[in-house]
Amino acid sequence: MPTSEDYKGQVPAWCPGCGNFQILSTIKQALVELGIEPWEVLLVSGIGQSGKLPHYMKCHTFNGLHGRTLPVATAAKLANHPLHVIAVAGDGDCYGEGGNHFLHAIRKNPNITLFVHDNQIYGLTKGQASPTTARGTHTKIQPYGVPSEPLNPLAMAISLDCSFVARGFAGNQEHLKELMKAAITHKGFSLLDILQPCVTFNKVNTFKWYRDRVYKLEEEYDPYNRVKAFERSLEWGDKIPNGIFYKNDKETLEEMVPTIRKEPLVRQKFSIEAVKHEIEKFY
Repeated sequence: MPTSEDYKGQVPAWCPGCGNFQILSTIKQALVELGIEPWEVLLVSGIGQSGKLPHYMKCHTFNGLHGRTLPVATAAKLANHPLHVIAVAGDGDCYGEGGNHFLHAIRKNPNITLFVHDNQIYGLTKGQASPTTARGTHTKIQPYGVPSEPLNPLAMAISLDCSFVARGFAGNQEHLKELMKAAITHKGFSLLDILQPCVTFNKVNTFKWYRDRVYKLEEEYDPYNRVKAFERSLEWGDKIPNGIFYKNDKETLEEMVPTIRKEPLVRQKFSIEAVKHEIEKFY
């Protein structure tokens, strides 16, 4: 059985008190409790404070371009199905620069997991507004307040019939761990949006601010009811629900591609004659 020490990577360089520390330790705990070995995991990231996380883990890692986390994660899963592919991204990285990839990953439904570190700010580039920053928030780049309405990633994902949609809070690690385990083991594209306070640049959405507002969805809540899930995803303000909002069991991208349905690319043997035979089918 793996231990958290097996996943120990470099020493983190985040700001003291950053919510990313809780996310890092919780990912390790979730993988250990699921009995997943480091060699069975691929962590993919883009750019941002969240993008540093794979450096602090000991497993397969890929650190790529800003907003391009999901294409790499999808390609890796298509090539090697048994691999547990986890994409980590920030709210800017995923919903801003990578917004188009986010939409189409939901449509394609690859069997990958996406953890979004949602601190409602761009932390690496010193505190400008991100797509999830509340309207009217003052930053160094927006001194007169953010003029745009914030993006609601959960509502967007549910409206697109995403296979798994959940939200957790970095300040409640036990609950977050269970959400991570559920996301990792779900078959299909899994979104877990994680409320992660930025202690340096976001002085509004602090740990206390969240603790005064977040609550767990009721035990009797039905995550297969899409209409109710969409309604609950719109709830934000004095009360912020956390938990699994929506689940939909459907075919994954790997199952829908005939050439890799039975055997992933890494296990297939190709010959010149076989390739010619496949090409001739189209002529």
